[in-house]
Amino acid sequence: MTPSPHPQDALFDPGEPAATALPVCDHYAGVEVRMRKSLELQSELGPVFDITLDAEDGAPVGGEMDHVELMVELINGPTNRYGRVGARVKPVDHPLFADLVDLIVKKAGARLPYLMIPKVRGVADVDRAAAAVDHACQRHGIDRVIPLHTLAETHGALRQIDAIAAHARVQSISFGLMDFVSAHRGAIPQSAMSVHGQFEHPLVVRAKLDIAAACHAHGKTPSHCVVTEFKDTQALAAAANKAIRILGYTRMWSIHPAQIQPIVDAFAPTVAEVDHAVEILLQAQDAQWAPIRHQDTLHDRASYRYFWHVLERAHGTGQPLPAEVTRRFFSP
Repeated sequence: MTPSPHPQDALFDPGEPAATALPVCDHYAGVEVRMRKSLELQSELGPVFDITLDAEDGAPVGGEMDHVELMVELINGPTNRYGRVGARVKPVDHPLFADLVDLIVKKAGARLPYLMIPKVRGVADVDRAAAAVDHACQRHGIDRVIPLHTLAETHGALRQIDAIAAHARVQSISFGLMDFVSAHRGAIPQSAMSVHGQFEHPLVVRAKLDIAAACHAHGKTPSHCVVTEFKDTQALAAAANKAIRILGYTRMWSIHPAQIQPIVDAFAPTVAEVDHAVEILLQAQDAQWAPIRHQDTLHDRASYRYFWHVLERAHGTGQPLPAEVTRRFFSP
Protein backbone atom coordinates (compact mmCIF):
# COMPACT_ATOMS: atom_id res chain seq x y z
CA MET A 1 0.00 0.00 0.00
CA THR A 2 1.21 3.54 -0.80
CA PRO A 3 2.22 5.38 2.41
CA SER A 4 -0.51 7.74 3.51
CA PRO A 5 0.57 11.39 3.12
CA HIS A 6 1.13 13.88 5.91
CA PRO A 7 -1.96 15.88 6.98
CA GLN A 8 -0.44 19.11 5.64
CA ASP A 9 -0.16 17.51 2.20
CA ALA A 10 -3.43 15.56 2.22
CA LEU A 11 -5.94 17.94 3.77
CA PHE A 12 -5.30 21.33 2.20
CA ASP A 13 -5.90 22.41 -1.37
CA PRO A 14 -2.89 23.84 -3.27
CA GLY A 15 -4.49 27.30 -3.54
CA GLU A 16 -5.56 27.46 0.08
CA PRO A 17 -3.55 29.92 2.21
CA ALA A 18 -1.39 28.06 4.72
CA ALA A 19 -0.85 30.03 7.91
CA THR A 20 2.59 30.03 9.49
CA ALA A 21 2.39 28.31 12.87
CA LEU A 22 3.52 31.01 15.32
CA PRO A 23 3.92 30.56 19.09
CA VAL A 24 0.66 31.37 20.88
CA CYS A 25 2.19 34.04 23.12
CA ASP A 26 4.00 37.19 21.99
CA HIS A 27 5.85 38.69 24.95
CA TYR A 28 6.85 42.37 24.78
CA ALA A 29 9.88 43.70 26.64
CA GLY A 30 11.41 47.15 26.39
CA VAL A 31 13.50 47.59 29.55
CA GLU A 32 16.89 45.87 29.58
CA VAL A 33 16.30 43.87 32.74
CA ARG A 34 12.96 42.62 31.36
CA MET A 35 14.54 41.76 28.01
CA ARG A 36 17.20 39.62 29.65
CA LYS A 37 14.69 38.02 32.02
CA SER A 38 12.47 37.12 29.06
CA LEU A 39 15.33 35.43 27.24
CA GLU A 40 16.17 33.43 30.37
CA LEU A 41 12.54 32.34 30.66
CA GLN A 42 12.39 31.36 26.98
CA SER A 43 15.50 29.22 27.44
CA GLU A 44 13.75 27.53 30.35
CA LEU A 45 10.30 27.00 28.82
CA GLY A 46 11.31 26.48 25.20
CA PRO A 47 10.01 28.23 22.06
CA VAL A 48 6.38 28.24 23.23
CA PHE A 49 6.39 32.04 23.18
CA ASP A 50 8.00 34.74 21.07
CA ILE A 51 9.84 37.75 22.49
CA THR A 52 9.38 41.12 20.83
CA LEU A 53 12.02 43.62 21.91
CA ASP A 54 10.44 47.05 21.90
CA ALA A 55 11.99 50.14 20.32
CA GLU A 56 8.69 52.04 20.22
CA ASP A 57 7.49 52.43 23.81
CA GLY A 58 10.57 50.83 25.37
CA ALA A 59 13.22 53.23 24.05
CA PRO A 60 13.96 56.51 25.89
CA VAL A 61 13.41 59.66 23.84
CA GLY A 62 16.72 60.58 22.26
CA GLY A 63 18.21 57.19 23.02
CA GLU A 64 16.45 55.11 20.37
CA MET A 65 19.54 54.13 18.40
CA ASP A 66 21.43 53.03 21.52
CA HIS A 67 18.36 51.04 22.58
CA VAL A 68 18.30 49.25 19.22
CA GLU A 69 22.01 48.47 19.59
CA LEU A 70 21.12 46.63 22.81
CA MET A 71 18.25 44.85 21.03
CA VAL A 72 20.43 43.55 18.21
CA GLU A 73 23.05 42.44 20.72
CA LEU A 74 20.41 40.30 22.44
CA ILE A 75 18.96 39.00 19.15
CA ASN A 76 22.42 37.85 18.10
CA GLY A 77 23.48 36.65 21.54
CA PRO A 78 23.74 33.09 22.91
CA THR A 79 20.59 33.41 25.05
CA ASN A 80 18.49 33.62 21.86
CA ARG A 81 18.52 29.84 21.58
CA TYR A 82 15.51 29.38 19.29
CA GLY A 83 15.67 32.35 16.91
CA ARG A 84 12.28 33.58 18.10
CA VAL A 85 13.20 37.11 19.17
CA GLY A 86 11.64 39.84 17.02
CA ALA A 87 11.64 43.62 17.21
CA ARG A 88 9.12 46.46 17.23
CA VAL A 89 10.18 49.75 15.65
CA LYS A 90 8.60 53.20 15.41
CA PRO A 91 5.65 53.90 13.05
CA VAL A 92 6.52 54.43 9.40
CA ASP A 93 6.08 58.21 9.58
CA HIS A 94 8.44 58.62 12.54
CA PRO A 95 11.65 60.50 11.63
CA LEU A 96 13.80 57.61 12.90
CA PHE A 97 11.85 54.78 11.24
CA ALA A 98 14.21 54.19 8.30
CA ASP A 99 17.33 54.50 10.48
CA LEU A 100 16.00 52.02 13.05
CA VAL A 101 15.02 49.53 10.36
CA ASP A 102 18.39 49.88 8.66
CA LEU A 103 20.30 49.29 11.90
CA ILE A 104 18.23 46.26 12.91
CA VAL A 105 18.47 44.67 9.47
CA LYS A 106 22.18 45.41 9.15
CA LYS A 107 23.14 43.86 12.48
CA ALA A 108 20.38 41.28 13.12
CA GLY A 109 18.59 40.72 9.81
CA ALA A 110 19.96 37.20 9.45
CA ARG A 111 18.29 36.09 12.71
CA LEU A 112 15.22 38.33 12.85
CA PRO A 113 12.03 36.22 12.65
CA TYR A 114 9.78 39.26 12.11
CA LEU A 115 9.58 43.02 12.44
CA MET A 116 6.55 44.56 14.16
CA ILE A 117 5.22 47.77 12.57
CA PRO A 118 2.94 49.77 14.93
CA LYS A 119 0.12 52.18 14.12
CA VAL A 120 -0.40 50.99 10.57
CA ARG A 121 -3.08 53.15 8.95
CA GLY A 122 -3.60 51.09 5.81
CA VAL A 123 -1.97 49.10 3.03
CA ALA A 124 0.18 52.06 1.98
CA ASP A 125 1.96 51.95 5.35
CA VAL A 126 2.60 48.22 4.95
CA ASP A 127 4.03 48.82 1.47
CA ARG A 128 6.25 51.57 2.84
CA ALA A 129 7.51 49.37 5.68
CA ALA A 130 8.18 46.43 3.36
CA ALA A 131 10.09 48.67 0.95
CA ALA A 132 12.26 50.01 3.79
CA VAL A 133 13.04 46.52 5.06
CA ASP A 134 13.81 45.22 1.57
CA HIS A 135 16.04 48.19 0.81
CA ALA A 136 18.00 47.57 4.02
CA CYS A 137 18.32 43.87 3.20
CA GLN A 138 19.63 44.64 -0.27
CA ARG A 139 22.02 47.27 1.06
CA HIS A 140 23.51 44.96 3.68
CA GLY A 141 23.47 41.69 1.75
CA ILE A 142 20.73 39.98 3.76
CA ASP A 143 19.41 37.32 1.38
CA ARG A 144 16.02 36.62 2.95
CA VAL A 145 12.53 38.08 3.16
CA ILE A 146 11.75 39.33 6.68
CA PRO A 147 8.05 38.90 7.60
CA LEU A 148 6.11 41.85 8.95
CA HIS A 149 3.73 41.87 11.90
CA THR A 150 1.39 44.84 12.06
CA LEU A 151 -0.49 46.53 14.85
CA ALA A 152 -4.06 47.55 13.99
CA GLU A 153 -5.03 50.37 16.33
CA THR A 154 -6.33 53.11 14.05
CA HIS A 155 -9.56 53.77 12.17
CA GLY A 156 -7.68 53.50 8.88
CA ALA A 157 -6.31 50.08 9.72
CA LEU A 158 -9.77 48.77 10.59
CA ARG A 159 -11.20 50.15 7.32
CA GLN A 160 -8.53 48.31 5.31
CA ILE A 161 -8.08 45.29 7.55
CA ASP A 162 -8.91 42.71 4.87
CA ALA A 163 -6.40 44.23 2.45
CA ILE A 164 -3.73 44.39 5.17
CA ALA A 165 -4.32 40.72 6.00
CA ALA A 166 -4.08 39.87 2.30
CA HIS A 167 -0.69 41.61 1.96
CA ALA A 168 1.98 39.06 1.06
CA ARG A 169 4.47 40.37 3.63
CA VAL A 170 2.10 40.39 6.60
CA GLN A 171 2.35 37.32 8.80
CA SER A 172 0.31 38.44 11.80
CA ILE A 173 -1.99 41.29 12.84
CA SER A 174 -2.30 42.41 16.46
CA PHE A 175 -5.10 44.52 17.94
CA GLY A 176 -3.98 47.66 19.77
CA LEU A 177 -6.69 48.12 22.39
CA MET A 178 -5.50 51.27 24.15
CA ASP A 179 -4.87 53.38 21.06
CA PHE A 180 -8.08 52.13 19.45
CA VAL A 181 -10.16 53.24 22.44
CA SER A 182 -8.31 56.57 22.66
CA ALA A 183 -8.96 57.20 18.95
CA HIS A 184 -12.67 57.46 19.74
CA ARG A 185 -12.10 60.72 21.66
CA GLY A 186 -13.90 59.65 24.82
CA ALA A 187 -16.89 58.05 23.09
CA ILE A 188 -15.72 54.65 24.33
CA PRO A 189 -15.37 54.67 28.14
CA GLN A 190 -12.16 53.83 29.99
CA SER A 191 -13.82 50.63 31.23
CA ALA A 192 -13.51 49.21 27.70
CA MET A 193 -9.74 49.00 28.25
CA SER A 194 -10.19 46.73 31.27
CA VAL A 195 -9.88 42.95 31.31
CA HIS A 196 -13.66 42.60 31.40
CA GLY A 197 -14.83 45.66 29.47
CA GLN A 198 -12.80 44.87 26.37
CA PHE A 199 -15.00 41.81 25.83
CA GLU A 200 -18.23 43.74 26.34
CA HIS A 201 -18.10 47.05 24.46
CA PRO A 202 -19.61 46.52 20.98
CA LEU A 203 -17.11 48.71 19.08
CA VAL A 204 -14.14 46.96 20.66
CA VAL A 205 -15.59 43.49 20.11
CA ARG A 206 -16.44 44.36 16.49
CA ALA A 207 -12.85 45.46 15.86
CA LYS A 208 -11.47 42.26 17.37
CA LEU A 209 -13.81 40.11 15.28
CA ASP A 210 -12.99 41.99 12.07
CA ILE A 211 -9.27 41.43 12.62
CA ALA A 212 -9.68 37.74 13.45
CA ALA A 213 -11.95 37.11 10.45
CA ALA A 214 -9.60 38.91 8.02
CA CYS A 215 -6.58 37.01 9.29
CA HIS A 216 -8.22 33.61 8.99
CA ALA A 217 -9.49 34.44 5.49
CA HIS A 218 -5.92 34.99 4.31
CA GLY A 219 -4.01 32.45 6.36
CA LYS A 220 -2.52 34.98 8.80
CA THR A 221 -2.28 34.88 12.60
CA PRO A 222 -4.58 37.15 14.65
CA SER A 223 -2.89 38.26 17.86
CA HIS A 224 -5.05 39.40 20.78
CA CYS A 225 -4.34 42.57 22.72
CA VAL A 226 -2.86 43.05 26.16
CA VAL A 227 -4.42 42.64 29.58
CA THR A 228 -2.92 45.41 31.69
CA GLU A 229 -4.02 43.92 35.03
CA PHE A 230 -0.92 41.74 34.97
CA LYS A 231 -1.12 40.57 38.60
CA ASP A 232 -4.61 39.11 38.20
CA THR A 233 -3.66 35.81 36.57
CA GLN A 234 -7.17 34.39 36.99
CA ALA A 235 -8.67 37.27 35.01
CA LEU A 236 -5.89 36.95 32.43
CA ALA A 237 -6.60 33.25 31.98
CA ALA A 238 -10.31 33.99 31.51
CA ALA A 239 -9.49 36.67 28.92
CA ALA A 240 -7.14 34.34 27.05
CA ASN A 241 -9.80 31.63 26.95
CA LYS A 242 -12.33 34.11 25.53
CA ALA A 243 -9.78 35.29 22.97
CA ILE A 244 -9.25 31.84 21.49
CA ARG A 245 -12.55 30.08 22.13
CA ILE A 246 -14.98 32.91 21.42
CA LEU A 247 -13.16 35.46 19.24
CA GLY A 248 -10.97 33.12 17.22
CA TYR A 249 -7.53 34.46 18.13
CA THR A 250 -4.57 32.08 17.96
CA ARG A 251 -1.97 34.30 19.62
CA MET A 252 -1.96 36.84 22.46
CA TRP A 253 0.29 39.56 23.82
CA SER A 254 2.05 39.38 27.16
CA ILE A 255 3.50 42.46 28.85
CA HIS A 256 4.81 40.83 32.03
CA PRO A 257 6.68 37.55 32.51
CA ALA A 258 3.96 36.35 34.89
CA GLN A 259 1.48 36.44 31.99
CA ILE A 260 3.36 34.08 29.67
CA GLN A 261 2.52 30.70 31.18
CA PRO A 262 -1.19 31.46 31.77
CA ILE A 263 -1.52 32.51 28.12
CA VAL A 264 0.28 29.41 26.86
CA ASP A 265 -1.90 27.22 29.09
CA ALA A 266 -5.13 28.90 27.96
CA PHE A 267 -4.26 28.60 24.27
CA ALA A 268 -3.30 24.94 24.60
CA PRO A 269 -6.06 22.41 23.82
CA THR A 270 -7.31 20.29 26.71
CA VAL A 271 -6.07 16.75 27.24
CA ALA A 272 -9.48 15.44 26.14
CA GLU A 273 -9.34 17.52 22.93
CA VAL A 274 -5.86 16.23 22.14
CA ASP A 275 -6.80 12.60 22.82
CA HIS A 276 -9.86 12.92 20.57
CA ALA A 277 -7.82 14.50 17.77
CA VAL A 278 -5.14 11.81 18.03
CA GLU A 279 -7.66 8.97 17.74
CA ILE A 280 -9.35 10.47 14.70
CA LEU A 281 -6.21 11.50 12.81
CA LEU A 282 -4.42 8.19 13.28
CA GLN A 283 -7.49 6.30 12.09
CA ALA A 284 -7.94 8.72 9.18
CA GLN A 285 -4.35 8.43 8.02
CA ASP A 286 -4.56 4.64 8.18
CA ALA A 287 -7.62 4.98 5.90
CA GLN A 288 -5.65 7.11 3.42
CA TRP A 289 -7.72 10.13 4.53
CA ALA A 290 -10.97 8.62 3.26
CA PRO A 291 -14.09 9.20 5.40
CA ILE A 292 -14.19 7.21 8.65
CA ARG A 293 -16.62 6.37 11.40
CA HIS A 294 -15.43 7.17 14.92
CA GLN A 295 -17.66 6.68 17.98
CA ASP A 296 -20.72 6.58 15.74
CA THR A 297 -19.83 9.90 14.11
CA LEU A 298 -18.74 10.31 10.49
CA HIS A 299 -15.60 12.31 9.75
CA ASP A 300 -13.96 13.44 6.51
CA ARG A 301 -11.39 15.97 5.30
CA ALA A 302 -13.31 18.92 6.73
CA SER A 303 -13.22 17.65 10.29
CA TYR A 304 -9.72 16.22 9.80
CA ARG A 305 -8.46 19.75 9.14
CA TYR A 306 -9.97 20.92 12.42
CA PHE A 307 -8.38 18.11 14.40
CA TRP A 308 -5.05 18.68 12.68
CA HIS A 309 -5.08 22.28 13.91
CA VAL A 310 -5.78 21.00 17.43
CA LEU A 311 -2.69 18.78 17.23
CA GLU A 312 -0.58 21.60 15.81
CA ARG A 313 -1.60 23.81 18.73
CA ALA A 314 -0.81 21.05 21.21
CA HIS A 315 2.64 20.59 19.67
CA GLY A 316 3.27 24.33 19.55
CA THR A 317 2.41 24.79 23.23
CA GLY A 318 4.77 22.03 24.30
CA GLN A 319 2.17 19.45 25.30
CA PRO A 320 3.39 15.84 25.42
CA LEU A 321 2.13 13.76 22.52
CA PRO A 322 2.18 9.99 21.99
CA ALA A 323 5.37 8.73 20.37
CA GLU A 324 3.40 7.42 17.40
CA VAL A 325 1.91 10.87 16.77
CA THR A 326 5.31 12.53 16.98
CA ARG A 327 6.80 9.96 14.60
CA ARG A 328 4.03 10.29 12.02
CA PHE A 329 3.33 14.01 12.11
CA PHE A 330 6.12 16.00 13.76
CA SER A 331 9.37 14.20 12.97
CA PRO A 332 11.80 15.92 10.57
